[in-house]
Amino acid sequence: MTEDAAVAIEPRERLIVALDLSSVEAARAMVARLGESVSFYKIGYQLALDGGLDYARTLIGAGKRVFLDLKLHDIGNTVAQGVKGAARLGATFLTVHGYPRTMQAAVEAREAPLRILAVTVLTSYDDGDLAAAGYDCTVRALAARRAAQARAVGVDGVVCSAEEAADLRAIVGTGMILVTPGIRPAGAERGDQKRIMTPAAAAAAGADYLVVGRPVIEAADPRAAAQAIIGDIAQQSAKE
Repeated sequence: MTEDAAVAIEPRERLIVALDLSSVEAARAMVARLGESVSFYKIGYQLALDGGLDYARTLIGAGKRVFLDLKLHDIGNTVAQGVKGAARLGATFLTVHGYPRTMQAAVEAREAPLRILAVTVLTSYDDGDLAAAGYDCTVRALAARRAAQARAVGVDGVVCSAEEAADLRAIVGTGMILVTPGIRPAGAERGDQKRIMTPAAAAAAGADYLVVGRPVIEAADPRAAAQAIIGDIAQQSAKE
């Protein structure tokens, strides 16, 4: 059982703000605006390709936690070297695509405290998108299959839509982490996400960590937006 699954996680620690911004300067300004209200940040391709990996070291040095959302998927040796690099950097989470051989290579190269998360199905996809890509199954079925494979391989957790969180929790048990992007507070723009849920509903469905980008970083008052989401998580936690 992972440390996070074994103990209660403070509501503030469960919010991961996605720094989906165009430059390190913009990310640095956003982190300053958020201050101590946020302790966990996600860095994806957009920022990683503009100095974001070096900035990740800065965040980690300042006591923040970093989720590298790089969705690795390649030959085993390449995946393994990427995993080792993320571990040296000091990241907490790293994503790989949920294909068995990719997951196996990542798990074999994993070094503490880095945790490997397998992406099941992107939250911007629906059943029609899977059909167009040649999959003869639903999003729910594919997410369930990949979650079961992740558990068998020994991956630390999975990334899934909150819509599938309750189903996947039943598959992976309490020992694996569930991370849910596609979180939208009530009334927020859907954007390009197709499978979304509010923070409270995602927490109720069994999500351990909630990834939120635009509803925070595009808010007039990002700190207030983050604190409101944390409040929703805390309110749901109090009911459990």
